[in-house]
Amino acid sequence: MAFLGYTHEQLPKWVKKVEQFPVVLYILKWVLIGTLVGGLTGIGSALFLWGLHWATEWRGGHQWIIFALPAGGFLIGACYHYLGQSVVKGNNQLLDEITKPNRIIPLKMAPLVTVATIATHLFGGSAGREGTAVQMGGAIADQFTKIFKLDKYDRKILIITGIAAGFSSVFGTPLAGAIFGLEVYIIGRMRYEAIFPSFFTAIVANYATHHVGHYFGISHTEYLIPTEVIPEMTLENLLLCVLAGVAFGLTGMLFSKANHFWGNLFKSKVSYPPLRPVIGGLVLAIFIVILNFNHGFDYANYDLKYFGLGVPVIVDSFTTQMDWYDFLMKTLTTSFTLGAGFKGGEVTPLFYIGSTLGSFLSTHISLPVALLAGMGFVGVFSGATNTPMACTMMGIELFGAPSAVFIAVACITAYMFSGHTSIYNSQIVGSPKHVGQDNEKGSTLSEIDVIRAAEKKHIEQHDKDKKGNDE
Repeated sequence: MAFLGYTHEQLPKWVKKVEQFPVVLYILKWVLIGTLVGGLTGIGSALFLWGLHWATEWRGGHQWIIFALPAGGFLIGACYHYLGQSVVKGNNQLLDEITKPNRIIPLKMAPLVTVATIATHLFGGSAGREGTAVQMGGAIADQFTKIFKLDKYDRKILIITGIAAGFSSVFGTPLAGAIFGLEVYIIGRMRYEAIFPSFFTAIVANYATHHVGHYFGISHTEYLIPTEVIPEMTLENLLLCVLAGVAFGLTGMLFSKANHFWGNLFKSKVSYPPLRPVIGGLVLAIFIVILNFNHGFDYANYDLKYFGLGVPVIVDSFTTQMDWYDFLMKTLTTSFTLGAGFKGGEVTPLFYIGSTLGSFLSTHISLPVALLAGMGFVGVFSGATNTPMACTMMGIELFGAPSAVFIAVACITAYMFSGHTSIYNSQIVGSPKHVGQDNEKGSTLSEIDVIRAAEKKHIEQHDKDKKGNDE
């Protein structure tokens, strides 16, 4: 571990004799780096949120733009094909660089994903925003590797701080952002040596976004679970939380698999990458028209509740019981949008999916609609990203401590029931979710898919051979 180019062995003997002195140097180093990374990422997130707000407002007043989805898709696809080949893996690239350091993440990742995400929302695609902020934070952070002459060990921590800063600043949840950075790249494990840099940078980033956003009139959405509706945690309610968590985990798994399904389908069927979002955009535009059949081509009155960020629907789900198909429709539109090659995050759509599912479940589970919506909000996210601790903390930051126990049970149960799936295929299994998966420890989720496919093929061939011998 180095301090601005100096390893622990190169430090003076009198420094190494005092146990806390290296800690002081470590703190000072990461205060400096964290302030720079957090400050720049926070400012970038504020500008991104402003751009996203502008795109959403403009589309709301000019809904004819949805018919230009194919053209928007081509522009996004062409930009990444001709300018962004080195950053096309997005969030997975950040995780790869933490676990298997290869090369500095190009800074162009930040402007490319920012512009592409705003364009996706401008034209009416269904996507989120966390992926953009996380990639922005990771790309900005990694530029300081050479500036401060950091070794591979410190570079891993640096990328973690960038992820934490991006997540914290875009959602206004510094504690959840810090834990997310520590938790996301390896399932079931955390790197505690990165705990101070991650928390410090996340807090700085949130501070910067809050103050710069205030200047632009941008603020984070507030969600409410009224304290008076939260029941006592009885044995019955505990079991109901587990039941809801099972539904959230399975839904998180469904979303992950749908994401990968559409992505793989487009890659296998369309060889020219810029053409994928063109086809996807055309299908989405037709789908919007079908959903609004009663309005004909009166596009100004089209209902686009399953497209864009969907924040108004999320807010409504805390007070209004949603339909059973709302979460499925958002799963379809978002996974298809991202699979086709449009850019954006998955987390805000996961909030939509989880809150609407939780709201609907209140018809069958005797818990308050607001509480179930909040549990689903972070529960499905937990299942789809394998980050139960970050999601629990996010629930506490967004909804308050009174709901903490309900939130925690839902997030942990969802994590257990989503299996070894994720929206991030580069996650490594550090601690399997149950003993029957010990053989998958140390593998990435994409490698596990290959291993399972090979095992399935081997079993099928064995059964076929056995059947032939019996005959």
